[in-house]
Amino acid sequence: METLNLITRAVQGDTTAREQLVKKNTGLIYMVVGRFKNRGTEADDLFQLASIGLLKAIENFDSSLGLQFSTYAVPMMMGEIRRHLRDTGPIKVSRSYKVLASKAAMVREQLVKENGKEPAVSEIAEKLSVDVAELSCALTATRAPDSLDEACGETNTTLKDLIPAEDGEDSLINRLALKELIQALPDREKKIILLRYLKEQTQAQIAKKMGISQVQVSRLEKKILEKLRANLTDSSA
Repeated sequence: METLNLITRAVQGDTTAREQLVKKNTGLIYMVVGRFKNRGTEADDLFQLASIGLLKAIENFDSSLGLQFSTYAVPMMMGEIRRHLRDTGPIKVSRSYKVLASKAAMVREQLVKENGKEPAVSEIAEKLSVDVAELSCALTATRAPDSLDEACGETNTTLKDLIPAEDGEDSLINRLALKELIQALPDREKKIILLRYLKEQTQAQIAKKMGISQVQVSRLEKKILEKLRANLTDSSA
């Protein structure tokens, strides 16, 4: 509920909620960044791209899909990095983003002085006559990443402590991607997978429940698993 509330406020232009969401998901950002290490790209650049993907996920998240926000955000963050690696090679923050972020900082200071409160991103964007999404991307792209050794909240836990080991990282990302792929299946295929692997029902039980033969269930299950396996392989390439 807290995450959904923050997303709603962020989409409405609440810059504090947006920043809270980014901070709340910093560990997730580093986990995604770790997937692309040793690719000839600076970690800071990868962090910025993953953050842009996170912002896009915030803007486009639909809770009616029944997905956890992290499940929705991870593929978008990975996609943002892959797209730039493929299209532009080593990633640098564009000069236009740096200039826009600098102008936004000056406008922010002006609005704080005038109104005595932190302005929303939408207010700054209106003053600069730019799109809110473009400004959000510029602000996040030029934001310095938190240190891995920085303590989180009131505890002594650091971001480094929150990142699983490499095997665990790959496993978690794959689980998140798989969950999203299952949610995107047609209703009948999704039902078969959920009954078979979540409810642990036999093919015969599923066939009886769905009014089809066991042979049909077997064929459908094989076809669905092949599709999921292929899509999961593509998403982790």
